[in-house]
Amino acid sequence: MTTLYWVISDASLPDVDSGHFIHEPATAAERFREYPPAPIEGEWIAIVFASDGGGRLFAIGDSGQIWKSPTASWFDDYEVAAASLQEFLEHLTRQIADQP
Repeated sequence: MTTLYWVISDASLPDVDSGHFIHEPATAAERFREYPPAPIEGEWIAIVFASDGGGRLFAIGDSGQIWKSPTASWFDDYEVAAASLQEFLEHLTRQIADQP
């Protein structure tokens, strides 16, 4: 995440799919203080760093995997969205490229 935030502080892509938003570091840190880490079995800690236009959350775990909540709830059962941050960003890049 540090490398990502060195390159960008946040991203707002409301027109990509249902919308994608990478939260700025201060927002991610504030939410981490307000809420417990995302409850993902097998991950020691998972930090929510992004969301989509439907309110679903994206978290990165200590394993490096990216997890997505199936609904707009902090406490839902998360599912794997990408094997790594790089894969997550590459998928987002493809979605941007596919926009008409």
